[in-house]
Amino acid sequence: MKQIWLLILACISMMACRQQPITETITHYDLPQMKDSGVLVALTLNSSISYFDYRGEPMGFQYELVNQFAQSLGLKLEIKTAKNTQDLVHQLLLGEGDLIAYPLPVTKEFKDSVTFCGEDIITHQVLVQRNASKKFKPLKDVTELIGKEVYAKPGKHLTRLINLDKELGGGILIHKVENDSITNEDLIMQVSNGTIDYAISDFDLARLNKTYYPNLNIDLAISFDQRASWAVRKTSPQLVEAANLWHKENAVSPAYKASTKRYFEISKRTPHGSILSLKDGKISHFDHLFKKYAKEIDWDWRILASLAYTESNFDSTAVSWAGAKGLMQLMPKTAHAMGVPVGKEHYAEESIKAASKYLALMERSFSKITDPNEKIKFILGSYNAGIGHIFDAMALAEKYGKNKYVWDNNVAEYVLLKSNEEYYNDPVCKNGYFRGRETYNFVREILSRAEVYKQKIKH
Repeated sequence: MKQIWLLILACISMMACRQQPITETITHYDLPQMKDSGVLVALTLNSSISYFDYRGEPMGFQYELVNQFAQSLGLKLEIKTAKNTQDLVHQLLLGEGDLIAYPLPVTKEFKDSVTFCGEDIITHQVLVQRNASKKFKPLKDVTELIGKEVYAKPGKHLTRLINLDKELGGGILIHKVENDSITNEDLIMQVSNGTIDYAISDFDLARLNKTYYPNLNIDLAISFDQRASWAVRKTSPQLVEAANLWHKENAVSPAYKASTKRYFEISKRTPHGSILSLKDGKISHFDHLFKKYAKEIDWDWRILASLAYTESNFDSTAVSWAGAKGLMQLMPKTAHAMGVPVGKEHYAEESIKAASKYLALMERSFSKITDPNEKIKFILGSYNAGIGHIFDAMALAEKYGKNKYVWDNNVAEYVLLKSNEEYYNDPVCKNGYFRGRETYNFVREILSRAEVYKQKIKH
């Protein structure tokens, strides 16, 4: 039945002009039909908050919520991504999905096309600045922006900043950031490291990035509140009722609280210490295991040790915000696939042995890279990001005339650009958004630290 009305809708769509306003399609595919099919198809956008692939596993705050909702209905979740909010609504009305699992702005245009449901999310734009220090005093009122340099990308952030400047009678030194390779998250990072002092962001994005950069201050709101929520077709009233009830009952559930904490509260940084004993030539308590398993994959053991340091600070009990466990911070699914028994993810030798197997497996995927020093950069990048994102970056490098078998100044540049929608929405990319700067820095830090280890620990 679903295939029939999808075919009808496709025919209607082909005859309709794409430039016409969004109009409601006529369907009768509601919750009973979804239960018959056993699947809930959710539409969302790739982003650091809503949905992304991390080390081969789906992640994202909105993804986790809609997965919990699907499970409450006894349905299997299927995710489809769109390019923007207009495309989300367009796909919904064509029957390509059942529900928009993304905070869709509650605007008149969208209200005429869909029914909003679930949690009524209230958000706003904030000024991103640093916390108080000897050299920096955060602003507490928008009037203090006069005479300050503020950076914003074209779109709603720049528009709000321009309007705010008019409201204050002028004086804000507005920097319009037109470089397509710089994202809003890049601007937030620049504020954190002191390259710039002020940027504009949506509150949720700023709140998530504060878990990466704890020196950020995001307390100053600069816009009115904006409502947003999930949405379904107007012809799916039973799904609306189910979503509203689920959000009401689960807003304080342990699962909902855990998801909120994972993305907006838990620090994404691993604390790091120094070499265990330079005098004794020891990097960690696990050096004998690094030597044993590095030999099996023909790696320098000090690179393996540097990887463990970056991942867990040599803490075998570590659990990351994403659920990665143990000394080598393998995701549970990957650890088990590499032979780690369930319940032994925190055993140091099991973790190192499994990580070594995983590294060897990835090495075979880069067999066309003949330079071993070059190949190891791709392997480390894949260990951090998931191999799919590295394949995407290689495809982008090839498309734009770079060498897809060279990391520095070639593939690494497109790893960075994987957080930019122009690039992760490119047809050659199969794995969507990724926070590429983390991977870019990950590879550089591990190899540079390994060189320090080699200089100080000679065998």
